[in-house]
Amino acid sequence: MKKHILTTALLAAFAAATPAIAQEKLKLAFPPVNIVGTPIPINIPHNKDESGSYLAPEISVPSGVKNLAKNKKVTSSDPNPIVGELSLITDGDKDADEGFEVELAPGSQWVQIDLEKSATIYAVAVWHFHRQKRSYKAVTIQISDDPTFKTGVKTIFNTDTANINKQGVGTDQGYVETNFGRLIEAKGGIQGRYVRLYSAGSNATTGNHYIEVEVHGI
Repeated sequence: MKKHILTTALLAAFAAATPAIAQEKLKLAFPPVNIVGTPIPINIPHNKDESGSYLAPEISVPSGVKNLAKNKKVTSSDPNPIVGELSLITDGDKDADEGFEVELAPGSQWVQIDLEKSATIYAVAVWHFHRQKRSYKAVTIQISDDPTFKTGVKTIFNTDTANINKQGVGTDQGYVETNFGRLIEAKGGIQGRYVRLYSAGSNATTGNHYIEVEVHGI
């Protein structure tokens, strides 16, 4: 009994002596709304509040977290995009106008960002396309220290219920693209140098589009 009391006291003292990690809301910069054309019906739940407005994502992260992907090298399963250059994916511009997005070939395709060194990643934000409300299929986001993604792979988001990407069956809900993008939390922080994002077309087209990807970490 005395040993148990002593152990509990030591643990309490250690916890009291350990400084809490300061947290803050992750602040994303959102592009303006710029929707053109005739809306296409999307039969999935929308990320709306009770007034019908689309919601901006919000999570808490440790102080000092920043976008580590800015201007970092991007590679892809489709090295010769149909539209745009891969460098547009990390150039910091989220505008919806033509000329700001990359279009990859149809089918399951991925893009991969090299952060240049291993980091603790707390969130990934992606803007596929928001000139029109769309839902992209089989969206899967993974983190690894292995550039080939054969070892140490951690999946933080997966809407691929049919296992199109061959990365496992996903259970996450599909979503509607808006100027808010999609913010995915890497809960607790995940270590990795490379971030890979899959998709397999959308409800509107067979192509795979990216406007911007941010990787927030330390």
